[in-house]
Amino acid sequence: MSGFITDVPGVKVGNREDQNALTGCTAILFEEGAVAGVDVRGSAPGTRETDLLNPINLVEKVHAICLSGGSAYGLDASSGVMQFLEEQGIGLDVGVAKIPIVPAAVLFDLVVGDPKIRPDKQMGYEAAKTATNEKFPTGNVGAGCGATVGKLAGLEFCMKGGLGSASLRLENGVVIGAIVAVNPAGDVRDPSTGKMLAGPYVKETGIILDSLKLLEQNYQPTIPRGTNTTIGVVAVNAELTKAEATKVAQMAQDAYARTIYPSHTLYDGDTVFAAATGGIRMSVDVIGGLAAKVMEQAILNAVHSAESILGITAYQDLGNFL
Repeated sequence: MSGFITDVPGVKVGNREDQNALTGCTAILFEEGAVAGVDVRGSAPGTRETDLLNPINLVEKVHAICLSGGSAYGLDASSGVMQFLEEQGIGLDVGVAKIPIVPAAVLFDLVVGDPKIRPDKQMGYEAAKTATNEKFPTGNVGAGCGATVGKLAGLEFCMKGGLGSASLRLENGVVIGAIVAVNPAGDVRDPSTGKMLAGPYVKETGIILDSLKLLEQNYQPTIPRGTNTTIGVVAVNAELTKAEATKVAQMAQDAYARTIYPSHTLYDGDTVFAAATGGIRMSVDVIGGLAAKVMEQAILNAVHSAESILGITAYQDLGNFL
């Protein structure tokens, strides 16, 4: 399985990053809007407009989703996405204006680059302006620019995370895609083999420590809580209600649990959005189950395509490609 979330008809992606400050943002645009849901599983989330996605609430469609670095400061990037969409005449028509609906989630990358430079309104605007339905770079781009993996043993042992994407096309023409910025406290493993891909890396020995084994030894992490998070979006060109999209987002969180050890901790703010651009009706169980599988592959793609920065080792440096 490979591909990109932009393989889903009606989905566009734009990235902007500051390679010196090591932070960035990713704008996922929906050309005709999308019915959306969200599942927030981590204990330290940074989000915007997620209450709006509750099935009991009014607004039916979103126009974009913004993923960003910069911790809570990075939520400002979604204002830039809103500005771009407003200039295009896209938004919820309230008579006196069209208000773009742009839910957002952020990850913590302030300790990697320059903590004084974060994704802002201008960066979000530029990401949205450059959004395309074509292939796009993964790894050290967008919201994954400063992402890292495996910090339970301390930041000095972390490896490089990044932005990843994948898609799956079914025989009936339905495409399920995912995009994710991988920045967890835990390790990343290949769920098909159990192989450790990224985690606490000891440069002197070339060994990746097992975070779960550290926890078994009653190891007490020294990193501040809330300084991680994996954030992503799954999309499908099928018809879903808000309640069904919420269920798909919930099921897609299984990908985090199958690839990140441990996941959904007090150190993370793990969040998954699900978006349906419209089309045929399909079983929610089918879409949700496959969305989790696609999200797994997007997480692996993020780790595989990440590159080392500032002495932080990347999977590519280990010379053990799958």
